[in-house]
Amino acid sequence: MSVRVRYAPSPTGLQHIGGVRTALFNYFFARSQGGAFILRVEDTDRERYNDQALQDLYDTFEWLGIEWDEGPNKDGGYGPYVQSERFDLYTRYAEQLVESGHGYYCFCSSERLDALREQQKQEKQGQGYDRHCRNLTNDQREEYLRQGIKPVVRFKVPLEGTTVFEDILLGEMKKKNKDIPADPVLLKSDGFPTYHLANVVDDHLMAITHIMRAQEWIPSGPLHILLYEAFGWEPPQYCHLPMVMGKDGQKLSKRHGATSVIEFRRQGYLPEAVINYISLLGWSYDDKREFFTKDELEELFVLEKLNKAPAVFDYKKLEWFNGQYIREKKDEELIELLLPYLQKENIVGTTPTNEEMAKLREMMPLMKERLHFLPDIVPLSRFLFQEIEGYEADELIPKKLDAAKTIEILQADRELMAKFELVGEERTEELLRQKAEELEVKLGAMLMPVRVAITGSRTSPPLFGSIRLLGIDKTLERIDRAITLLQSEDS
Repeated sequence: MSVRVRYAPSPTGLQHIGGVRTALFNYFFARSQGGAFILRVEDTDRERYNDQALQDLYDTFEWLGIEWDEGPNKDGGYGPYVQSERFDLYTRYAEQLVESGHGYYCFCSSERLDALREQQKQEKQGQGYDRHCRNLTNDQREEYLRQGIKPVVRFKVPLEGTTVFEDILLGEMKKKNKDIPADPVLLKSDGFPTYHLANVVDDHLMAITHIMRAQEWIPSGPLHILLYEAFGWEPPQYCHLPMVMGKDGQKLSKRHGATSVIEFRRQGYLPEAVINYISLLGWSYDDKREFFTKDELEELFVLEKLNKAPAVFDYKKLEWFNGQYIREKKDEELIELLLPYLQKENIVGTTPTNEEMAKLREMMPLMKERLHFLPDIVPLSRFLFQEIEGYEADELIPKKLDAAKTIEILQADRELMAKFELVGEERTEELLRQKAEELEVKLGAMLMPVRVAITGSRTSPPLFGSIRLLGIDKTLERIDRAITLLQSEDS
């Protein structure tokens, strides 16, 4: 049978790293096996449903370049692929369970259930339904119906025995039936299905062969197996994926940093870096290789290389991946990615001029080596497009030196920089070293004031490259302005 897998998110919140990893593992497994990847929207939780969350799901897939074979707007013969459009199916199958003796109507009011929970709490009993309606007589059921009480449908969990299923990654999983939550609701009184019913019915009707999901869903496994058995259906193969943890050993959450994909996009990560790094959270091809394109993962991904142990999300490692992928970009492609950030800060125009584009092309080889994130381009390149304003005189002065000595350094710098184009970078550096010895200062103290003078910051691209991009006239003009600033402060 051809592999059919699904990613079935609930549109109640933004797509986060754990969910996207589940989607990617399903997608890559389907591709590597020549199977189908299905997107199903589980939107039955109408209280928490969010249109923005649904749009974020679609936007995330588009950004990552992940296309589903079947799903919303892409029918493969198993639709609809949105659960709220499948309610008639859930009602039919819930009634089928009642008719076969595997389910029953429950007429308990919310007040009774609240009182039951409170009693169990006071008596320190286990929480759960007491199966009050499990063995009602026909007359009792008819009386409730005459009163106009709309029942829910509950599943009859066996009172004895053990439910067992095989997990591809974790091996045999089993649970005593008495430890499975007692008789969960499958169909609510308003006709809405619960997760358990809709999930099992949809996976069967959509011919899903493998269920790859997070390990937090392991407790649901035995109940779902019982539902498959009650319907007389063959269950899919299960594979519960390792958890994604923060460095503190706790489940990854907002306290560790960004967790939603949209946050990573805003921070300037590339989709290639995110896909590559996330795919290594719980999966490895071998002990050495780290870099994979999406096409390579579509070919190489196999379940046998999944790890049982939890994966640790390392933000620094993802940042490193991102920098590597930025440097792999061709200059023209990188410029297109950087333009929105430069335009947002009015560094270049909405429609860049030929002069601006020429400058962007010229600076790319120098800048890309220093980019960790796409927005880094703004502070790095601002000095090339705008006049430098706002730095204080103190920022020009190296440690352990004073304004007078810094003026002397800048004047010497200016004299040497004026010859930069004639003598070249290597000779200029040699002359700066000689002048530093003559002035009895370190080379760093010789270079730092001129760096601040021309870029407005102590951190910038390489100094000589920055001077070449800015031009000698602008460089000398800014050094003169810095000298004047220090002189006014020193007077």
